[in-house]
Amino acid sequence: MAGSRVKLSDSELETALHALPKWRVVNAKLHRSFEFADFIEAWGFMSAAALVIQQMDHHPEWFNVYNRVRIELTTHDASGITTRDLELAKRLDALAEPRARV
Repeated sequence: MAGSRVKLSDSELETALHALPKWRVVNAKLHRSFEFADFIEAWGFMSAAALVIQQMDHHPEWFNVYNRVRIELTTHDASGITTRDLELAKRLDALAEPRARV
């Protein structure tokens, strides 16, 4: 997993984003906003996500207001987006899929 902490090149990141169509790069971070039916659904997603996040030991910046959760991923010790961020984004998408509206 050593290569997972190496910042991706612009072309590597562009290619990887094809597999993550709801994610985009904003301010040098991988970014996605999720919308759920209500606060309970959003909180349920965050609770499930917290278990995956802790298991990966890769903690995102995230923000919650009522039914919305915004997540930003970057690997600070690589000063950019790495394969760890991409893997966490995939896992978060899988958790949100049955719940999220967008």
